[in-house]
Amino acid sequence: MTETRAVAEAPHLRRPDQSPRESDGLDDGGKTRMLWAGGVSVVVHLPERGLPEVLHWGRDLGDLGHGDFEQLRRARTRPVSPSALDAPWPLTLVPGEHDGWEGRPGFAAHRAGRAQYPRWTVADSEFETDVDTGTLHLRAEAPGLLLRSELHLDDAGVLRMAHTLVNTGDEPLSLAALEAVMPVDDRAAEVLDFTGRWTRERVPQRGPLAQGSRVRETRRGRTGHDSPFALVLGTPGFDAAAGELWAVHLAWSGDAVYRHDALPEARTVLGAGPLLRPGEIDLAPGESFRTPEAVFVWSDRGLDGLGDRFHRSLRARPSHPREPRPVVLNTWEAVYFKHDLHRLETLARTAADIGVERFVLDDGWFRGRRDDRAGLGDWTVDPEVWPQGLHPVVRTVRSLGMQFGLWFEPEMVNPDSDLARRHPEWLLQPPSTRAWRGQYALDLTRPDAFRYLLDSISALVREYELDYIKWDQNRDLIEAVHHGRANVHRHTEAVYRLLDRLRDLHPSLEIESCASGGARVDLGILDRTDRVWASDTNDPIERLAIQRWTELLLPLELIGSHIGPPTAHTTHRAASLDFRIATSLFASAGIEWDITSCTPAELDRLRLGIACYRRLRGLLHTGTLGHLDTGDDGTTATSVVGDDRDHAVVRVARHATGNRALATALRVPGLDPGSRYRVAPVPELPVPRGLDEVPPPWIEHGELCLPGSVIAEVGIQLPLLAPGEALVLEIAR
Repeated sequence: MTETRAVAEAPHLRRPDQSPRESDGLDDGGKTRMLWAGGVSVVVHLPERGLPEVLHWGRDLGDLGHGDFEQLRRARTRPVSPSALDAPWPLTLVPGEHDGWEGRPGFAAHRAGRAQYPRWTVADSEFETDVDTGTLHLRAEAPGLLLRSELHLDDAGVLRMAHTLVNTGDEPLSLAALEAVMPVDDRAAEVLDFTGRWTRERVPQRGPLAQGSRVRETRRGRTGHDSPFALVLGTPGFDAAAGELWAVHLAWSGDAVYRHDALPEARTVLGAGPLLRPGEIDLAPGESFRTPEAVFVWSDRGLDGLGDRFHRSLRARPSHPREPRPVVLNTWEAVYFKHDLHRLETLARTAADIGVERFVLDDGWFRGRRDDRAGLGDWTVDPEVWPQGLHPVVRTVRSLGMQFGLWFEPEMVNPDSDLARRHPEWLLQPPSTRAWRGQYALDLTRPDAFRYLLDSISALVREYELDYIKWDQNRDLIEAVHHGRANVHRHTEAVYRLLDRLRDLHPSLEIESCASGGARVDLGILDRTDRVWASDTNDPIERLAIQRWTELLLPLELIGSHIGPPTAHTTHRAASLDFRIATSLFASAGIEWDITSCTPAELDRLRLGIACYRRLRGLLHTGTLGHLDTGDDGTTATSVVGDDRDHAVVRVARHATGNRALATALRVPGLDPGSRYRVAPVPELPVPRGLDEVPPPWIEHGELCLPGSVIAEVGIQLPLLAPGEALVLEIAR
């Protein structure tokens, strides 16, 4: 069965007669189900006793008969290793010591200090598949416990897993861990995940797969600049285009655990789940806890294959942005806290004149906010700065044909604010907690604090008919407690509820997730927002790497990237305007710069760059993203090929010098090999001067016309770019 047919028919489940496949004659009387979509198969076996075991997750296995399931089960049953248990043991969806598992447990809990090692039982009637949605439902019981699990495989081949635990006992249950795990193939030999810091997010780190249970924890109360982001296990030497990979991402914005276990006696697994602090999740009798979704992705086409599955899955969401992503001007690096009506109206007129479509007023508009040490929490317009409210600037912006947006940091409060003075009990941290940017978090698990923020923000959305909110969050959470108990998890759930309620009340409102730049980039927040701010740095050299790895998870239309001033605010590095434009082009583009200070020539360059983005965004925000091999560590090449293969655009950018005196030929896969294509620099952006004494002849001529097979296999000779130069090519059938 080809992937094309799998996507087109999206049958989700192998079934001969519109009902799930079941095995018939296994020695233990068990049952087997196979989820199937997007060229991926997940085969799950339910034994007569205990939890289900995943027999296969990866490439589509084709049409299997009942007898094939039995043989597959036998083929995957491990023999007993020396110096181990006396009989084979399963690797279940929630591995634990009762199964013989000696890695990190999938479930851990206690009752009044008594460790829980549940003996789960699952009846056949409680192991159900939903043919229409491609979802497997599990209901398992143990004394005092009920476990419900869902596995959903979508048309992109992305598997989402979540568990719900119910305390059915008579005593409270203190939960320590509840995580989702999946097995990977024995060929996995390398590990990739990510780290980072403020203004240098999503830095890859890679090494060999070592034996043992290995865990990455995040304890920042938000996703974090140093988030693992995605945990990837792969075959030796995998790269952007080649290799078989198994990956997991936790769709969650709070504390998290990413783990992989490579034990001598077992199949290797990877997984993720929420990090639960001691006493954080105590379930009274009858109470339940649901985990965030762990998102598992398999690819046999390298890292770009993983990214393509993530992107297709996200683009299929009902909530995914459908309108063209507007060009944004954000005022932060233009005016900072110096809000002045005349200055902002001049900025708005200049922005509209060059093609900006959305004007966002950043920090500094609310009461007492003259710097970052006061005012957070007092969400009313400052009457001293804005005696008529924001209406004058909003009217000007709308009269120029632009949308209007506003910056908020709802989860935070300055001690120097009316709110903190009026409600010190609303603080999530005790006053003795170390300060961070002079601010603390509000405890949104408190209904009164939650209602205050919902009412305050909604009132402003209604009064000014806001199109957009930039939702910021500028500190990690330490000592986050509610009545003495750790409270990060429940607080994160409350943040989600607040966003959900705002979207319910204001369905047309768009929201951007920002957290000190890129410290909250995850699929949990993106279930409720329309794009992320990838980083607080607008330095295009830094941004090339940050955006490249953010693109592993997110398509371009969800990644905000702005043209900053000539010298970057965060690195003090200068970059040409053309290079800054080319970097922001492959994203949800915008400007963060006082463009009233630009020369007429600079405004003309911005106008053309914006026109290029507006012309190409239909392709950039729907096509297949690729990261091409340039044979040069100092050069990156990013491509987007349309689904119909009629049109492609490629950006080649040099960020450092290389060892070669001549640039290599660029090969662009994904085109129709039998069709001819015109290749030319995009007309709106100038061709960089480069370092060549004589540039390639086709550059001087202005274009090439070649078959897709030649472009993919022979390639296009590039000019030798200088550091800080970029060439953007358009390829059209």
